[in-house]
Amino acid sequence: MKVVLAGYGSRGDVAPCAAVGRELLRRGHDVCMAVAPDMLSFVESAGLSAVAYGPDTHKQMNAATGFVLLLQNPIRALPDMVEHVTQVWAEKSATLTSLANGADLLLAGINEQGLAANVAEYYGIPLAALHFFPARVLPSGWLSSTITKQAEDAQRRALGLPEATEPVEQGSLEIQAYDELCLPGPAAEWVESDGRRPFVGALTLELTADADDEALSWIAAGTPPIYFGFGSTPIASFADTVAMISAACTQLGERALICSGPNDFTRIPHFDHLKVVGAVNHAAIFPACRAVVHHGGAGTTAAGMRAGIPTLILWSWLDQPIWASAVKQLEVGSGRQFSTTTQESLVVDLRSILTPQCATRAREIAAQMTTPAESISTAADLAEETARLGRSG
Repeated sequence: MKVVLAGYGSRGDVAPCAAVGRELLRRGHDVCMAVAPDMLSFVESAGLSAVAYGPDTHKQMNAATGFVLLLQNPIRALPDMVEHVTQVWAEKSATLTSLANGADLLLAGINEQGLAANVAEYYGIPLAALHFFPARVLPSGWLSSTITKQAEDAQRRALGLPEATEPVEQGSLEIQAYDELCLPGPAAEWVESDGRRPFVGALTLELTADADDEALSWIAAGTPPIYFGFGSTPIASFADTVAMISAACTQLGERALICSGPNDFTRIPHFDHLKVVGAVNHAAIFPACRAVVHHGGAGTTAAGMRAGIPTLILWSWLDQPIWASAVKQLEVGSGRQFSTTTQESLVVDLRSILTPQCATRAREIAAQMTTPAESISTAADLAEETARLGRSG
């Protein structure tokens, strides 16, 4: 069968879709992915064919900053924001419509579900979505709903579809790409009983990184370090953040392995107890660490929990507070807003997770987590079944 995946966003947004796509390709299916231009090489490194889709993610992050400004002066900024989002939707819709011609299944990341649903309706093919965080527990907000609705209406008019009276993705398969035990609050409160929102566990590629051997060699030369990483998030004053981490770990007598992500670390001073690298494979590095401190991305959270080590989440926005709440609820770690973090608070938070009780609890939860292989296999099974039912229907 032919499967088209729409996975727009940063690496954390794209990787779950790519993981399923790679498994479907392994099973002999024709698979192609639509991703942001700056994610093409990442997806191709996983062995998948990919096409550029929408703007560069850095430009999109600037647009997100504009949305924050919109909240400060909505009346003045709303028309420009609507125009921008509508234009981006139109460009992405054109790409996806061309790519999905003749497809048996359209599989979309959480950010692309609404747009992809319109394309799926246009061709009469089934849609499946990957939710790597519980989107339905997050309020959408009036402004974001208004902007998205206008872009969606314009897309449907361009496709010759009637105006939607309800969310077009309603009723489609929504694969929950995280473990049910990670969902704060009772899952039964929002998960339907008809099987349209199955939990499969986190979907990860576990690709090797250039810095893996260097990081593992440094780890082996001393006591297990604390890992610090901030995903694809640019840090305004990365040098100051490194200095804060260094001072806190010095106070505690700990070593620190820092993943810089998109931040420049070439001018960071050298510290014997600290190592800064560009990127690492979480699955290879985390088990060798004593604890993990990160921004609260869904994939990083799952990797830390699977590794069975305590977690401290220093969150900024979107779904990150959800995962901070989850690790607290599960008693495998703690969380704090990154903007309020100081050297003093970091020392306090690290002491709270670097305990035998937290380490034991982290190992207990790790034993309950779905394995990466199980997660990917189940998600691919669901995709194949959805395509098969779509053909027979």
